Order: sequence, then C-alpha cells, then structure tokens
Amino acid sequence: MLFNSLDFAIFLPVVFVLYWFVFNKSLKWQNLLVAAASYLFYGWWDWRFLSLILFSTLVDYFVGQHLGKTESPTRRKVLLWISILVNLGFLGFFKYYNFFLDNFKSAFSVAGYELNANSLNIILPVGISFYTFQTLSYTIDVYKKRLEPAKNFISFAAFVSFFPQLVAGPIERATNLLPQFYRNRKFEYSQGVDGMRQILWGLFKKVVIADNCAVYANHIFENSADMSGSTLLLGAVFFTFQIYGDFSGYSDIAIGTARLFGFNLMQNFAFPYFSRDIAEFWRRWHISLSTWFRDYVYIPLGGSRGGTWMKVRNTFIIFIVSGFWHGANWTFIVWGALNAIYFLPLLLAKRNRQNMEVVAQNSYLPSFKELWQMSLTFGLTVIAWVFFRAEDIGHAISYLGGMFSFSLFEFFRLEYGELISLILILILVIIEWFGRENQYAIEKVNKFKFIYRYLFYLSILSLIFWFYADNENFIYFQF
Repeated sequence: MLFNSLDFAIFLPVVFVLYWFVFNKSLKWQNLLVAAASYLFYGWWDWRFLSLILFSTLVDYFVGQHLGKTESPTRRKVLLWISILVNLGFLGFFKYYNFFLDNFKSAFSVAGYELNANSLNIILPVGISFYTFQTLSYTIDVYKKRLEPAKNFISFAAFVSFFPQLVAGPIERATNLLPQFYRNRKFEYSQGVDGMRQILWGLFKKVVIADNCAVYANHIFENSADMSGSTLLLGAVFFTFQIYGDFSGYSDIAIGTARLFGFNLMQNFAFPYFSRDIAEFWRRWHISLSTWFRDYVYIPLGGSRGGTWMKVRNTFIIFIVSGFWHGANWTFIVWGALNAIYFLPLLLAKRNRQNMEVVAQNSYLPSFKELWQMSLTFGLTVIAWVFFRAEDIGHAISYLGGMFSFSLFEFFRLEYGELISLILILILVIIEWFGRENQYAIEKVNKFKFIYRYLFYLSILSLIFWFYADNENFIYFQF
C-alpha cells in the first residue's frame, strides 16, 4: 500500500476515525489498532513477509526482556549478538546473498576455478533495511542502558511496525518513538492541520516533482550513449531532483501522517541542496540514516578522535557501509566512497562543522560566497548521483565521460515536458528557499491571510491532481 495510491486514501481516514473515535478510551486498544493497521499496511504488498517482521519483533522483544534481567557482561553480549545476527542475517540473506555469490564466482573464475553455485530467485521484502535498523537501535540502546526494556509486547510491536514510517523511514530511534506509545494521546486540531499540510507538501514533491523528473531522467539514462554532454547533464539534474522529491516527499508524508495520530517523528531532510559543503549536506540528507551510522558505527569505531589514519579509515568505512546499505551493487559502494573523498578534506582540515546554521540566516538572498559554495556542493552531489542511478560502474563512467565531453557546451532544444519540469523544479526551489528555516517548507503557510493561504493550498492540490499518474512506486522501496 503506497502513500500515493487510492488504497491508502481509503485506509488512512478509516484508521484515523477508528483510532480517535472508537479506540480512544484506552491506550492499550489504540496501540493494538496501530499494530493491526500496520500489519495490514505491510501485508498489502505480500502477506508472506509479515512473518519476518513478526519474528524480528519477537526476537528483539525477548532479547530486551532478558537484557533487563541480567548484569552479566558475557550474557549481555551474547544477547546483543543474537539480535544483531538475526536482524543482519535476514537483511544479508534477502538483500546481499546473490551479490556476494556472483562476486565470489567472478573472483574464482579469474583465478581459474568455476563455482557451481546458482543464484536464488529472492524477493526483497519491502522496507527490510529500515525496520531492521529500527529494531537494532532498540536492542543496542537497551544493552547500553540508555533505554528501559519494553514491558508491553503490543506497544513494542506497534513501535517496530508503525505504518507511517515502516517501509522507508525515517528510521526512528527507540529512545524517541517507543516512549510515545506509553503515553496517552489526545487529538489536537493544530497538530492535525500541521500533519495534513506536511502530507500535502510531500505529495507535491512526489507527484509533481519526482514523477515528472523521472520520465526524463529515465529516458536520458537509458539512452545515454546517444545523448550530448549537455543533455546528459540535464538528465543528471533531473535525477537529482527526482530522488530528492521522491524520498523527502515520502518522509514528509510519513511525518505528517504520524502527527495525525499524535506522534512526532524526527526530521529526515533539512533542505540538503542548500548546503555549503558536503559535511553540511550529510547533516541534512536522510538524517535518520546518517545519524544512525554515526552513533552506532562511526563513534564506536573511534570517530574522529584518533590520528589521521583512524579518521581516514572510519570515514571510508561509514560512507562505504552507507552506500552498501542502499543496495547490492558496486555503484552504491563507489557512490559512498566518492562521498568519503568529498568529505575527507573538510574533516582533515577540521572544517566539517563550519556550516552548522541555516544558510543566509535572516536574509532573503545568499551572499556571493554562499552562492558559490552551494553551487559547488550541488555540482559534486550531481556527479555522485550519476553512480547512484547508473546500471553499473561502466555505465556511470561512460555517462560521466559523455557529460564532460566537448558536447557539454552544445545547445539543445528542450522538449515541452522538460521545460515544464524545470519550471516546477524552480517553483520547488523558491518555496523551499523561503521556508528553509522551518521543519518543512510550507510549515508557516498557516500565518498567511485566509484567502492567500487557501489559494496556495488550492494551487498545490490542483498541480497534484493535474500531474498525478498511476506511478505507485518510491525509489527507496528497493532499499
């Protein structure tokens, strides 16, 4: 069941009415409804995978219970490793089995040996990379004694499977989301309106921006050998806004939907394309994942506290692992390594935390220096996204080779649809620029006068209905 589908348009109001008007007398029954609705939501794709999320939930619940009952360091480590091996074991099998098998076969073939091992026809469960990391955060935090073990299985099951962010994040920390299932929740009109506003903006980014850009990005990438450098650059820019509109749009819808039910999820995107360096970009892009890797991988490895070699090693580990998390393809690993190369000079020069505040704070326009920094960072990001989008390493290299050929300076005629998409991108950038100090771009639209506010909403809705296509897909569902 997808956020931009008719099924969800029916599902959401039904669950909302039941939640606030039928099950509102009891916190236990509300949590039970959330868990049941979440399993229905997830099972809509393929009911067979419900057993995976249920098994993961049971393992981590009982691991948490036993961690709360023992102080033995050995037993606690064993329990922690049970959770890690079960969760990463599922993730590794479903997502990476064929990748490792194919690469082992290739390596042995180069050495003159042939392995008689067949790839498996494995279907990747939707959202497995997201909910495994969410449950792992619970076990690790209980192990580190940052969080008390969950005492109610229904509340814990609702936390693991919470449908707004189940399949594509944000990857919530147990320390933030789980306690919210223990507290009584009352409907607040202002919170509900704010949630609907963020859902609206998320749908705009997905339907109007991402789906339009996808048409031209896909066409250009799939026919890159026949395109000029200028057209290839255009294709890379289209994909850059496609993936942003698609993923940040999903996050906005997820966060807004959660607010309808009285829950607060973490901000997952903070206007990353206005970043002035790569370090700032990674503080603003997919925040829930980058902070997860920072807290559970980078810092335990020593972070940036050691010598130069340790800083370089840890930086490459964190970015390559992040790239590999996205998919079983060398293109993602190279994408991660390339971002590490971008990041290292800032880290080694101790300038990776120089841009912590919002760009052009309390100003309508950026300075020339800020404009140059944003343009350079955006350009580096566009280049990296080529590896993310390409079918394989060879495709990415040939694409970039064509993009940076002399034909980069050739003029070409924009198709009508491409021109419309560029205009829509410009509208997005303008709205996000003026809303960049908020949690999401149109958060403060409620301060407009009544007529202007509803004219704005009507314009956004009209664009959504006008450009809506039956494209029930989100890029990050494949991860």
